[in-house]
Amino acid sequence: MNDYLLYGLGFLAQFLFFGRTILQWFKSENEGEVISPVLYWKISLVASMIMLFYGIFRNDFAIIMGQALVYFVYARNLQLKKVWKRLHVVVRVIVILAPFAITIWLLTGDSYSFKTIFGNQEIAPWLLLLGVAGQLIFTFRFIYQWIYSEKEKESLLPIGFWVISTLGALVIFVYAILRRDPVLFISNGLGLFVYVRNILLHSGRKSLFMAIGNQSLIRLSQWISEKIR
Repeated sequence: MNDYLLYGLGFLAQFLFFGRTILQWFKSENEGEVISPVLYWKISLVASMIMLFYGIFRNDFAIIMGQALVYFVYARNLQLKKVWKRLHVVVRVIVILAPFAITIWLLTGDSYSFKTIFGNQEIAPWLLLLGVAGQLIFTFRFIYQWIYSEKEKESLLPIGFWVISTLGALVIFVYAILRRDPVLFISNGLGLFVYVRNILLHSGRKSLFMAIGNQSLIRLSQWISEKIR
């Protein structure tokens, strides 16, 4: 695939991932506590599918594995939010069947397949292990979030989620530098700020908007927050 199209695909996915995080952070700052909006999980599903294709076209097992492990966790959170059944039936069918269709494609494909992914000579074994380790840590945050939410019977983003996010982002950030992957480099670098802010909000720190004290900014943040569900 053309490099411009490839990186365009990756940046689109990361733009959505970062956008969901910004929306979540913005609403949480306004509310003064960590919020788990429905929109966060909807965007996550779309971005995960795009990022999965980016990983396939990059023949990067670490990226593919990371998205494969959390894909259905996003869908489960929509169920916990009680909005899954409100999605159009076609959307639900696509969400459920897409991973199986992609698996069949990789099993039978030629240019892009499990063979090309595991046979990628551009990634040294030690670098692949670093990438996999980072993705496992980063992915575990959603496994942790899912287990926590199942226990509480509602979709939540506990402090442990943000601590794990910070650690995973740091590892992937190093991997991105060594792999020379601008998509992972920019997205994880920007995400670290939001992860740390959510940890501070969990710890009882005042909202940045309230701390600044500008009434126009506060009113604007409240208006935008009301639009995020």
